[in-house]
Amino acid sequence: MDKEKILASLTPEVVDKFRMAIELGKWPDGRKLSAEQRETCMQAVMVWEHEHLPPSERTGYIHKPIKDDGSVVGAECDVEHEHHYPNMPNPKGAVQPVKFRNKQ
Repeated sequence: MDKEKILASLTPEVVDKFRMAIELGKWPDGRKLSAEQRETCMQAVMVWEHEHLPPSERTGYIHKPIKDDGSVVGAECDVEHEHHYPNMPNPKGAVQPVKFRNKQ
C-alpha cells in the first residue's frame, strides 16, 4: 500500500484510535499490540500528522524558546534536510550530506 492509499483511508478518528493504542499498548477491545502493529501505527500517525497538521500540533513537537532580542533559539537549524524527504532526490534548500573518507 502506498502513501496516498494510506492517507486516503485514515480519518482523524482512526488516527486517534492508533494514538491511544500506541499509548496503552493495546487495542480498544483489550488485545495487546504487537511490536509490528505498534510500528505501523506510529508510522501511519506520523504520515497523517505531517500531511494534515501544522508542525506545532504534531506528536513530538518541541516549542523553541524566544531570546530576549525576539529571535528563536535554534532557528538556524530550521532547514529542510534531505533525510526529511527520502523519496525526493534533492528538495529545495536541502543540505547535502557530508561524505567521509574511510580511515586506513
